[in-house]
Amino acid sequence: MVILRSQTGPRMSQAVTYNGTVYLAGQVAEDISLDAAGQTRQALASIDSLLKAAGSDRTRLLSSQIFLRSMVDFDAMNKVWDAWIGEVSGDAPARATVQAQLAAPEYLVEIVVVAALA
Repeated sequence: MVILRSQTGPRMSQAVTYNGTVYLAGQVAEDISLDAAGQTRQALASIDSLLKAAGSDRTRLLSSQIFLRSMVDFDAMNKVWDAWIGEVSGDAPARATVQAQLAAPEYLVEIVVVAALA
């Protein structure tokens, strides 16, 4: 089977597809001045875009890992997540959410997903 890598840089690829599955790198907001809700919206928009480019979408999500700089932002992130995943009601992935030190202190949210290809 062929491994396909998308948006590959010297350190990582934004998406890797193999054996009917697409694995995304952690997605963060482009505008790090936003609050947790705004950063979550931008990360989810990036996920939508990468999944579409790979031939999948959020209805095909298998799992998600959400990293928060602080659990204080859990409710704000969840409101955005719930609205986003609610658009495909019944298709919620397995999910874990943890507090973590992210790559830069301005990042409040990072989201990693795995999805089946369509």
